[in-house]
Amino acid sequence: MVKAENIIGGRYQIVKLLGKGGFGETYLAEDRHLPGYPKCVVKKLLFRYCDKAKQLFEREAQVLYRLGEHPQIPFLFAYFEEKQYFYLVQEFIDGLELNQIIQEGKSLPETQVISLMREVLEILVFVHQNKIVHRDINPKNIIRRHSDRKLVLIDFGAVKDVCQVDAQGQTQLTVAVGTPGYIPDEQANGKPRLCSDIYALGIMGIQMLTGVHPINFQEDPNTGRIIWRNQAKIRPALANILDKMVHNDCRQRYLSAVEALQDIEILATSG
Repeated sequence: MVKAENIIGGRYQIVKLLGKGGFGETYLAEDRHLPGYPKCVVKKLLFRYCDKAKQLFEREAQVLYRLGEHPQIPFLFAYFEEKQYFYLVQEFIDGLELNQIIQEGKSLPETQVISLMREVLEILVFVHQNKIVHRDINPKNIIRRHSDRKLVLIDFGAVKDVCQVDAQGQTQLTVAVGTPGYIPDEQANGKPRLCSDIYALGIMGIQMLTGVHPINFQEDPNTGRIIWRNQAKIRPALANILDKMVHNDCRQRYLSAVEALQDIEILATSG
């Protein structure tokens, strides 16, 4: 018999905890209202109800629903409030996180890195066309789906705004959404741009090519630029693209995924 305390929203049976952080808890669940009890992901946002939080929650749920139209972004099945907590129910992606592929001290071949970046940029083109900044591009939030081997982008940072509202309904701006090592300066200062996602993906590219985790990157003390080229044997054209993606001055980066994708595609087709 299914225990009542393990049922969320009257239909989603919690199977196990997938992860927990400052913003919320993520569970693997089964939809008991559908044949075969298909798996889904239930996210509980760790902030109690207030009017401001409700407005943000509903706005961001609409964003996630719209983004879920892309086949490589999880679909939003439902969102609701229960016992003064907010919940999201999304498509479960059965696959392998890139952080399980990218290992410290091991580099990936240039062709594989170009292919991975190209596919993520293709997803980001859709995201950026919708005027959305993901804000948390990192290997843990990209999954290689088992069924078709395609990459899927998960865990959009925008909905975490809900968790930055205090009990009086005031927005807390001191919490930077993102993962250390992948966050550009403007995002850390609470002003993310489309090119902030480009920066994070560029950091991932350098990580894959060098086998060095971003928190261990060295910087030029005079310019603040990342020193990495001496740790990767790649074509200068790719190195130039990556340097532009991770420029510490956001005005010097690719302004959107469309621009970055154009250069990556030229590189990919040139052999």
